[in-house]
Parts: sequence; C-alpha cells; structure tokens
Amino acid sequence: MVGNPFTADHEAFRRTVRQWVEKELRPHALEWDEAGIFPAEVFRRAGELGLLGIRHSPESGGAGLDYGYVVAFVEELARSENAGVNTALLVQAEVATPIIDALGTEEQKKLFLEPAIRGEKIAALGISEPNAGSDVASIRTTARRAGDDYVINGAKMWITNGTRADFVTLAVRTGDEGHGGISLVTFPTDVRGFSVGKKLEKVGNLACDTAILYFEDCRIPRRFLLGEENAGFVHIMTNFQGERLGAALIANAGMELMIEQALRYGRERHAFGRPIGSFQVWRHRFVEHMTGIEAGKRLCYHAAALFDDWLAGRTDIPPVREISMAKLYSGDLAQKVAYDVMQFFGGMGYVTETPIARAWRDVRPLTIGGGTSEVMKEIISKISGF
Repeated sequence: MVGNPFTADHEAFRRTVRQWVEKELRPHALEWDEAGIFPAEVFRRAGELGLLGIRHSPESGGAGLDYGYVVAFVEELARSENAGVNTALLVQAEVATPIIDALGTEEQKKLFLEPAIRGEKIAALGISEPNAGSDVASIRTTARRAGDDYVINGAKMWITNGTRADFVTLAVRTGDEGHGGISLVTFPTDVRGFSVGKKLEKVGNLACDTAILYFEDCRIPRRFLLGEENAGFVHIMTNFQGERLGAALIANAGMELMIEQALRYGRERHAFGRPIGSFQVWRHRFVEHMTGIEAGKRLCYHAAALFDDWLAGRTDIPPVREISMAKLYSGDLAQKVAYDVMQFFGGMGYVTETPIARAWRDVRPLTIGGGTSEVMKEIISKISGF
C-alpha cells in the first residue's frame, strides 16, 4: 500500500468522527477518569452517528462499509485523550458484536446485535478467566445441556464493560478439554445466577469498567448458541485479529498525538534561555520516534488492507502474521514514546490533569490485552517456520 490509503469518503467520515470526539468526548476526559466511568449516553450517541456498526451488515442496522472506515474511526478516537472510553467503544463496535453479525440467528441479531449497534444495549466479550488468558483452550466455564437449555457455571475475568453489560458474547466449554470443546453463546445478563463479582481497580484506563463475572447455574436457551457447538475456538481466534489490529492502530494514533503535544509544549516552555524543544537531544529523539510511528502506521495500513480482503472473501488467508507484527511493534513502541514524552514534559508530565500523564499509564495494556507481546512473538515465529 503506497501513499494515502483513504478515499475522499473515508476522509469525510474521519472529519465527522473527529468533530464528535473533540466536541463531546475530549472535554470530559479527566472528569470521567476521576469518576471511574463514563455515561451510557456515549454509547447511544455513538450509535446515532453510525459508529458502532461500521462494517456490520445493513440488514442488522450496520453500514456495511470497508475496513478503512474502521481505521479512520479508531485513529480519531485517540483524540478523546481517554483510553477507557476508547476501549469500551471498541469492544462494543469491533470485539463483542462482529461474531454475532457473522454467525447469529435472526433472533440473536434482533435481541442483541441490533440494539448494540444503536447503542441501546451495552456489549461485553467474555473469554478470559482467572486461570486462562491468552491460553483460550484452557477455559473452564462450562455450558451443560439441560433439555432445550444450557446451564452455565464458571467465572470470567478482565471483562471490559462487564459491570453494566446487557449481554456478553461468551466462550464456554461444551465438550472435552482443549480447543475442540469450546462454543460461543449470546448471554443476557438479566439471567438468574449471574453476578458481577467486583469492578477491578486498574492502574489506567480508569473510565472503562473491567470486571470479574460469575455464573452459577445460569440457564439460557440452547438457541442462543453462536454457530456450531464445539466449533467456537476458531471464531475466537478470528475475532482476536480485529481486536489486535485495533490496538495497533490506536497505539500509533496515540503516539502521534503525544508527539504533537510534545512539539507544541517544546515551543512554549523555555529553559536556559531557549525553547526546550530546540535542544538537539530532544529534536533527534522525536525524529527517531516520528520515523518509528510512520513505520508502524504503514505496517498497520498494510495489515488492514489484507484484513479487509479477508473479511470480504477476496482471500482465504487471514493476515495473522501481519496483524501480530503490527500489534507487537506498535504496542512496544508506544511504551518508549510515552516514557520519553513524559520525561520531556518534566514535572508537568507527572500530573494527572495533563493528557501525557494519563497517556503514559494508559498505553501499558497495549502489550498485554488481546494477547501479550510474548504471545505475538510466538505466533510470528510459528508462522515463520521456526
């Protein structure tokens, strides 16, 4: 992919997202972090703007657009200066619901997908457990057949939107141990026996609730199964690709924003009779980072083009290698950029009312969530044949 991968329509859409983010989200960034949550109205507003179903089918209320629009949406979200809001919205739009669009029955789409696209219901993805994160094949939450129902028992952990989700796209064990016994179901949270254990207190992403969920003899209809029984593992792995690519995209957009803020601050702040941005040590450091960010963006755009081809059925080969590389590279680089920009800001960079302080703590999960950097390296090494 050479040059600008976006069409005029992509750029018009980008402007719409940026206007919303800068006008309605960014002014509340610190307020929502301090509150530890943001208003549910944000989901509804995103739904009104068509941002929660960008690539979902029009039959379910989505826009049916190509992945370039998702790229523009993710990049502009970074301007909210609130990683918790960004994470929650991306889980709703690109993590918990695409699999329902792909596999769900008409009933499931009507009950769960359509109101999620409108922002009327909040969605969560329930994969990770207290003893199973990246090792999805080891999940223990069970779904036992009982007539026309499944009876679900177990626990999920690290669940974004978990404290207020109206439904969970849930991974359960319906068969034997290992990846061959895993299924996916749509789980409404008003079922008896379901409970939120607690909201986890995190270092960053403060405006986004992350929860432990418990399931005790929870009954749901077997018709809420997504796809075929015991065939959920491959769909989970497919879903991971969108989550990982989204993390890489927002990492690069966030780094660009940090560099913009640093350059502006470097012109305004003086030390020893000159702007601090004029010192060679910082000019060269930021040039190195700008070069790395541009490389990361191009890697992401290449992976996004391949992902779009795969989603559209133009190729049978999922771009797992390219997406894993994009997440590995961008997530690791974000740690270095945030560190250096905070150092450049000095004492002001350590004050939480400044965006850079919050960005420094909020980039940390990029190398952990959706598969750690170590897991990305393992995936890449296996695909590369060594």
